[in-house]
Amino acid sequence: MRPLSRPLSRPLSRPLFRPLFRLFAHALAATAFALTFSAQARADDLIVSAAASLTNAFKAVGDAFEQQHPGTRLLFNFGASDVLMQQIVNGAPADVFASADQKAMDKAAAEKVIVPATRKDFAANSLVLIVPTDSRFAPASLNELTAANVKRVAYGDPASVPVGRYTEGALKSAGVWDAVSAKGVLATNVRQSLDYVSRGEVDAGFVFGTDAAIMPEKVKVALTVPTQAPITYPIAQVEGSRHAADAQSFIAFVLSPAGQAVLAKYGFKPAPAR
Repeated sequence: MRPLSRPLSRPLSRPLFRPLFRLFAHALAATAFALTFSAQARADDLIVSAAASLTNAFKAVGDAFEQQHPGTRLLFNFGASDVLMQQIVNGAPADVFASADQKAMDKAAAEKVIVPATRKDFAANSLVLIVPTDSRFAPASLNELTAANVKRVAYGDPASVPVGRYTEGALKSAGVWDAVSAKGVLATNVRQSLDYVSRGEVDAGFVFGTDAAIMPEKVKVALTVPTQAPITYPIAQVEGSRHAADAQSFIAFVLSPAGQAVLAKYGFKPAPAR
């Protein structure tokens, strides 16, 4: 997998380097967040840690929620779902956690940092392959990503980013994971993958459909990619929240017709019934 830039002049090739580096990076990010975000948060803020792909939609949801709850101030923390989960495990302040896949929420449940009874699926999304708007690359299938003229393909790191896990599953299902991952440019979250494509730094990239929709002047959807499992977003109250009632009110609002209408404006679909 080929990053856009390397902090080391000579990359290490030992098999254990990459997973160890990821663990170190995630721990460092969680520690830095706990120090900086804690200083910014007020005692009465309702803190929502949410997947990066929810950035635009949740800001709008937050505005609508605050209008209905004038005594509550929302503070959002957006990022890769697994990184957010690790921040919460490490003690970073949070009242609500919203993930871009079930696996990150399952990890949160296993770490006992969410209230299981409050966990609900609230939205669905799609996986798409995007290219820069001026690109002539128009693949009819994922197999075309193996072509020699395709040099770089961006996607989230499967170790910590839900869109990366969906991408890995789709490419393995198509039988092209090994070939495409050799050209891979790993992103720390889905919005970074979007940025790489929008700036023309890669030939193509994998993002959620809702992410592609926010930059129609810079990227275009080349393929809608089938996934092995539906792309669903769960939300839950964080265990030990100092604002449990407000957290549950926010979750209820996200699930309400008003909240769902806001999400729909940003391309999210209702979560399928389980």
